[in-house]
Amino acid sequence: MILPIYILGNAVLKEKAQPISADYPNLHQLIQDMFDTMYNANGVGLAAPQVGLSIRLFVIDAGQFDEQYKDLKKVFINAEIVEQTGKEWSFNEGCLSIPDVRAEVIRLDTITIRYFDEHFQEHTETYNDIPARIIQHEYDHIEGRLFIDYISPFKKTLLRKKLDNLKEGKVQDIPYPVKFAKEAKKRDSYS
Repeated sequence: MILPIYILGNAVLKEKAQPISADYPNLHQLIQDMFDTMYNANGVGLAAPQVGLSIRLFVIDAGQFDEQYKDLKKVFINAEIVEQTGKEWSFNEGCLSIPDVRAEVIRLDTITIRYFDEHFQEHTETYNDIPARIIQHEYDHIEGRLFIDYISPFKKTLLRKKLDNLKEGKVQDIPYPVKFAKEAKKRDSYS
């Protein structure tokens, strides 16, 4: 099922998400729905807060970004980045929750992350380059951060009208189902 993606201005996007257990209601269906929603919106990652759920879950498919990463389709549950290293590098990021807005974001190029997969098997893995960036971007969502939190005040000023229009639901022609803050009065439930 394709879920609506919560747009900038929804409080759930700024909350630190809560851990879940293996018996979280309808977890496997939620994971499938998140992948379906991500693919429908031509994304490379999607976090549970982006579909209105303040839980520590995100999915990625780096193969959507570049064929060389075609085998990097993963589910991250209760993830914790344990180390960030390497060199800083800038990349033009965007977000399904902030459509038609892109900005240069500086991140470190290597991360080590501990997480559970969809079978609740624990992993600790190291990623670099584009996969590390995708994971960091989605991880930020479960921490209540957005990529625009990393941009300069000057750049935010330049984007202010676009960002305000998104928060107020004054944007049309988004090519996937969305939920603006004014439409999300109560939190959706997946159970």
